[in-house]
Amino acid sequence: MIFSKYDPDLLEPAFGIGMSDVEGLGTGAGWGRVAPGGASTSHQHDETEFFVVVAGEGEFVVDGRRHPARPGTLALFEPFESHVLENTGDDDLVFLTQYWRDTGRALISAGNNERLAFGDRPVFVFSTPPTPNGDLHLGHLSGPYLGADAFVRFQRMNGTEAWHLTGSDDYQSYVVNTARREGRAPAETAARYSAEIAQTLAMMDINPDQYTVTDTEPGYRQGLRNFFSQVIASGRATVTERDALFDGESGRYLYEADVRGGCPGCGESTSGNICEECGEPNTVVDLRQPRSNESDAEPRRAPLARWSLPLHQFRDEVSTHHSLGRVPARLRELGDRLFARPVLDIPLSHPADWGVPPAEKDVDDQVIWVWPEMSYGFLHGIEALGARLGRGWQAAVPEQDWKIVHFFGYDNSFYHAVLYPVLYRLAHPGWQPDIDYHVNEFYLLEGEKFSTSRRHAIWGKEILDEDTVDAVRYFLSRTRPEAERTNFRRADFRSVLHDTLIGTWQRWLNDLGARIARHYDGKAPDAGIWTPEHSAFLARLGGRLDAVTGCLRADGFSLNQAAAELDALVAETLRFVGREARTARSAGWQDEARTAVALELAAARLLASVATPLMPRFAGHLATALGLPKPTVWPQAVELVPPGSAVCLATTVFFRPTTEPAGNEDRGSDR
Repeated sequence: MIFSKYDPDLLEPAFGIGMSDVEGLGTGAGWGRVAPGGASTSHQHDETEFFVVVAGEGEFVVDGRRHPARPGTLALFEPFESHVLENTGDDDLVFLTQYWRDTGRALISAGNNERLAFGDRPVFVFSTPPTPNGDLHLGHLSGPYLGADAFVRFQRMNGTEAWHLTGSDDYQSYVVNTARREGRAPAETAARYSAEIAQTLAMMDINPDQYTVTDTEPGYRQGLRNFFSQVIASGRATVTERDALFDGESGRYLYEADVRGGCPGCGESTSGNICEECGEPNTVVDLRQPRSNESDAEPRRAPLARWSLPLHQFRDEVSTHHSLGRVPARLRELGDRLFARPVLDIPLSHPADWGVPPAEKDVDDQVIWVWPEMSYGFLHGIEALGARLGRGWQAAVPEQDWKIVHFFGYDNSFYHAVLYPVLYRLAHPGWQPDIDYHVNEFYLLEGEKFSTSRRHAIWGKEILDEDTVDAVRYFLSRTRPEAERTNFRRADFRSVLHDTLIGTWQRWLNDLGARIARHYDGKAPDAGIWTPEHSAFLARLGGRLDAVTGCLRADGFSLNQAAAELDALVAETLRFVGREARTARSAGWQDEARTAVALELAAARLLASVATPLMPRFAGHLATALGLPKPTVWPQAVELVPPGSAVCLATTVFFRPTTEPAGNEDRGSDR
């Protein structure tokens, strides 16, 4: 017999609250206490666990959804469900927990799509707003923009209210440099290239639900000032005088693209404020052997008062934030590296004419730095989208049920995953943003970085048209730099287009259509007699569906793997077709033969559905050629094409050969 009584004197810190063990039950067990106003840290694990509340009141937060917690409440958490217990009352919230490991249950939970669904929460998917100092090249398109677009398409097919938001980051200092070079005003330059960027995205079949042009967006400047004032009102960001760097001849303040030097972290050559190689910020004065891009004179140091944030004081807050959503190890490692520094003071304002000055008058002739500005820009985008949709979302009052998903390049990681959570904490202390992060590395062109200055780029408008868009989307999905830098080679693109998409996919589909036209009057046959090989192939198609689903879910999102699974689906089908061809026209096996053709059509139907997030035009054309509507719902099972459906595959052209992209026109930005 075992008796255990709650004893507050036995509690020890664990998961942000007090916990004690209960021994001898044959499973893990313990008592827990959440103090008034407190909460356990968000976490997930492979054990099944339940809580029984015995005293106090609060709320369970399970995968972002809230549930009441009162005495007598039992809550069971499946493996990998993130969970938090908050005390919303005036007394201690006391509970008993028991947990155990069940490997079969954990495996089922890991693959449970419903567990990962966002339910009725609004999901705001952001691709980093590009700098409007040039058009978009394939390096840009392969990263945040294609990723966010495919993510939203998949989520919508699964019933999620998801929206893609981006815009143009007008107040970047790079816009000023381009305007000076082209003899235009910064506002004119930003407007020109913002429009070019929007056109290129549309040519890529990427049509964001919200495209915010920050320099002309109504209410944006005042909303930004209000947000910045809330950060200042927290008392944690202050005007601080520290050394800055100035051009040795003109005396002009140097930051970002105005200066280069060795990164103080990794030693690689970098511009001011952020290192593209290691992802660490710099304060410009800490660059090794800094050089001004304005003159050959040695830059001079001088003290300058700016709004500044002692970021090193927020290690715990950032660590807590990183436990809430999908935060890749690449980003968590960057955070650990940064907070190993004893001091990390980040300027929040810079001397400039282009941008939005803060409402506070503590410093003269300075603007809110565009990177902290972007944290507000995301909230403003949600409000602007909500105004068009008739939803009452407000940038000044972010809601706890908002799910935010960010797609960005690794060189933006510090801002998104470290700085912005802190700014949100200061401006909106009652809000715990639930953010998933998807980061990509650099995409190379023929082994070198895309570069405007060296005319080493392929611009979106040079390669995208109605005939090439899905081939480009497929190839970029297949080769985009998700975990490491990858390389775009013109010869590889031509090979994949001609050998894979035309020579394999299209050849199979045209041949299937020709056989159906020849033997079934152009109509989909019904399945007849099934052999063991037929049922085995159906099961393998089901496995392919599960595999593609796993590659596009929020937790395991990977366009590299999704593209590979599309290839595997076609290859699996061709192997099946090759085996079944031996008896396809044998008089004694016609009932079995039409089952094989019906399954082949089922594979084509499955391909149309699961290719939709990556290749929407191809998917729509394929569905039409099968006599089906364009896919709008993610399949839950492999389905046959309805018998008698008109099949027009034989003459449908899905992909066309293309000439080699020139890739030599200077249109865009290095950033």
